[in-house]
Amino acid sequence: MDSLSVVIDFLLIKYKADQKWTRKVIEQLSEEDIIWSPTPESNSIANLIAHISGAAHQWFESAYFGAPYVEDRSKEFERGLQMSKEQALEISKKSYYCIIQVLEMMKANPTRLLEQPYLNYPTFNSAALNNHSTILEMLLHQFRHLPSHTGQIIYIAKMRKGTLVWD
Repeated sequence: MDSLSVVIDFLLIKYKADQKWTRKVIEQLSEEDIIWSPTPESNSIANLIAHISGAAHQWFESAYFGAPYVEDRSKEFERGLQMSKEQALEISKKSYYCIIQVLEMMKANPTRLLEQPYLNYPTFNSAALNNHSTILEMLLHQFRHLPSHTGQIIYIAKMRKGTLVWD
């Protein structure tokens, strides 16, 4: 097995785990828990789910599934963002599914990880990424980025519930 295939398999395991843990947490929450934030300046679980969705859409859905390139970060972090439990579950599922689909496509042809699908995007240069970034660079960036939000979701849920059930 070549090194690109090893990376893809590892990322698939990790993204599927994040998807699973996010779902398990949300299933244990109430509608109020989803929109609650620890302080007025803090994100709610709804904000974090919206942000994960925004990242999946911006970097994967638009590059690989033809969705229009849209970025609306201000909406993702809007104070008082409303989202039902069902919406949180569906949005989270769709977001991780999109990333997992891209990884499955890469698994069929690992050299595609070196593609630069962002060349025709509006100019961007943030977080060590730019229009010349490869899909591997973006996946690795998101691998660092999205699990931190999964951790925030879990932490906020523990603040609300105390103990969570993991089996």
